[in-house]
Amino acid sequence: MTNVPASSSASHSGKPQKKRKSSFSKRKVDHAYYWMAVPAALIFAVFLYVPFIQGVGYSFTNSQGYGESKFIGLKNYFALFIDDRVGHAYLLTFLISILITILVNLIAMFLAVALNGKILFKNGFRAIFFIPYTLAVLVIGYVFKYIFMTPLPALGQALHISWLSQSLLTSEHYAWVPIVFLAVWQSVAYSTLIYLAGLQTIDGEIYEAASIDGVNAWQRFWQITFPLIGPFFTINLVLSMKNAFGTFDQVMALTQGGPDSSTETVTYLIYTNGLTGGEYAYETANAVLFFIVLAVIAFIQLKFFGNKEKI
Repeated sequence: MTNVPASSSASHSGKPQKKRKSSFSKRKVDHAYYWMAVPAALIFAVFLYVPFIQGVGYSFTNSQGYGESKFIGLKNYFALFIDDRVGHAYLLTFLISILITILVNLIAMFLAVALNGKILFKNGFRAIFFIPYTLAVLVIGYVFKYIFMTPLPALGQALHISWLSQSLLTSEHYAWVPIVFLAVWQSVAYSTLIYLAGLQTIDGEIYEAASIDGVNAWQRFWQITFPLIGPFFTINLVLSMKNAFGTFDQVMALTQGGPDSSTETVTYLIYTNGLTGGEYAYETANAVLFFIVLAVIAFIQLKFFGNKEKI
């Protein structure tokens, strides 16, 4: 009597063979997922990770973006810490980013709660508030530049408001205000959309039960709504701060770093000095340092607020 291998007998029995399992997991693996995931990962690596690694390599040289260069070690990084212009750019970026993040989330949460209520023309209001996000920052920036340069000073003179009687864009002390205003005006729309999505996940029966217990509007928001949209608050906080740290278009359109370099953000400094100022390797080191700072801040945000989420 001939012994037939178990695999052979299973194949001739007509029963479907089990899919091969991954060596890293007990779950069944369909090869179609690899055909989709691997090419995407390769494209992602080629256009993101490879340039990033090359940039890190350039930061250890004296390259000007063209011609020959030589390895100089950590000199670029040491120079960053004693550069007053870089220090001012980081300080300004941190200050306006914190302010933009706070204002965006406060206004967006207020609008989301209002638009989620039972009001007339609710969908129309949602579209109106989302329009700023669809517009190009540079185009809108030039419109706001005209507003801050002409109509607003005229209004300040008519109302006899001294600090508003001249353009804020020409003031070293107040030139950052239009930048923050424009950034908040455009960023609120996207954050409002995220908060609205979070509010849609809350079961209305919870509010009905709270109303029966005599909960007022503030208690309803602070003890029910806010804890339940905790994950949406966390992601909004991370995204809004990340966008605020990347403030560039607003500076380019409104002040171009002036007056007297008072409104130079880190991203604007990297662009102007790195691409047009002949400090390619130096500003590449600045970009690497800025990436590390952003990664640390994002990690702290996710760790801190993630632990406080109540779902």
